[in-house]
Amino acid sequence: MTRGLRAGWRRRKAAATSLAVLISSALLLGAIRYSRRPPPVPTIEVTRGEFLDTVQFRGECKALRSLSITAPAEADDLSILKLAADGQRVDEGEMIVEFDKTKTEQDLAQAQSSLRYTAADIEQVRAQARLTQEQDLTAVMKARYDLESAKLDAGKQEIVSKIEGAKAKLNVDDAQQKLREAEEKLQSDRRASDATIDGKMQASRKARFDLERAKIALSKMSLKAPAAGVVSLVAVWHPEGPAPFKPGDHVWPGAPIAELPDPASLRISARVDETERGRLAPTQSVTVLFDAIPDRQFTGKIEDISTIASEDFSGGWPIPRNFDARIVLHQLDSRLKPGMSAQVTVVVERVRDVLTIPVQASFQKEGETFAYVWRGTKFRGQAIEIKRRSGDRILVVKGLQAGDRIALQDPNIKSE
Repeated sequence: MTRGLRAGWRRRKAAATSLAVLISSALLLGAIRYSRRPPPVPTIEVTRGEFLDTVQFRGECKALRSLSITAPAEADDLSILKLAADGQRVDEGEMIVEFDKTKTEQDLAQAQSSLRYTAADIEQVRAQARLTQEQDLTAVMKARYDLESAKLDAGKQEIVSKIEGAKAKLNVDDAQQKLREAEEKLQSDRRASDATIDGKMQASRKARFDLERAKIALSKMSLKAPAAGVVSLVAVWHPEGPAPFKPGDHVWPGAPIAELPDPASLRISARVDETERGRLAPTQSVTVLFDAIPDRQFTGKIEDISTIASEDFSGGWPIPRNFDARIVLHQLDSRLKPGMSAQVTVVVERVRDVLTIPVQASFQKEGETFAYVWRGTKFRGQAIEIKRRSGDRILVVKGLQAGDRIALQDPNIKSE
């Protein structure tokens, strides 16, 4: 009996011991797993590295030199038949735009017809003028003859009666009046003929001008590239908004259609805020990223920056004052063309072997800047001292150490 009780007690003791071991193991495993649980918000490890103090601003690609392709000023009612595509590379002499020749050919034919008509009209007027002049000269000669006859009859006054003498004198006066009228008519007809001929000559000159103008316009119905380059279509005003011309559009004389920018003259034109002007200077190196060419980063330098601020009327209200900057690129790319927008970054200073963290890893609380450091099982707020900011990075001089893991979101704000 006693021996059986002892055996049962041993079994119970062994079971209790096993249970205690299991409970202890479970608690230990739970504590280990709890201590290794992931943070509830995204984190990042603090590391030492290089801090880049940068200035960033937007710019636009522009060409200092370019060849303009414009519609001929000598033609009216132009209509585009063919047009090179925007960004298309062309060789010298290659067609860029072709216009419909129908209207210009009609203008040329009409000008030729008008020139022939005015030439014939001038000859007709001149012939009529010669005929009129001959008639007027005959009338003048007859009036002179009649005057001489009247004078001769009046010279017989001494041998005829007073009545006959008075009549002869009246005949002289009448003959003189007719001579004056004939001479005046001669001069008047000459002036009228000259004026008519001059008017016809002006019409002829206009017809010749229209003819030459139509010939020039016809020769410009196909505009070719004066040099090799990349076609940049020019945006012009349309009722629906600024846009380049396209095939089928009607174009006014002299309208800008395209440009062939000189690749060597491409620059980035930008406006720099007056708060950043003192940190920039010519020859500083820059990096440029074009919105339309995201797969390549360009390098360059500040070629020029204005010393006097000017008002930027495109910057809203109140009107900001900023400085003009021009950046030259070190590389060329066939995809570059005027009008492209870009992000320009200027590194004004490099600070090596320092602690940097993202801007979103710092938080403001009661006038102080904090970072939330993951300590084992929870975040602890840690006041930090910031020396400077640049872009999305912060240089930290106190409060953190390399290897600390800090929160990228405020862990005290519960996500929904």
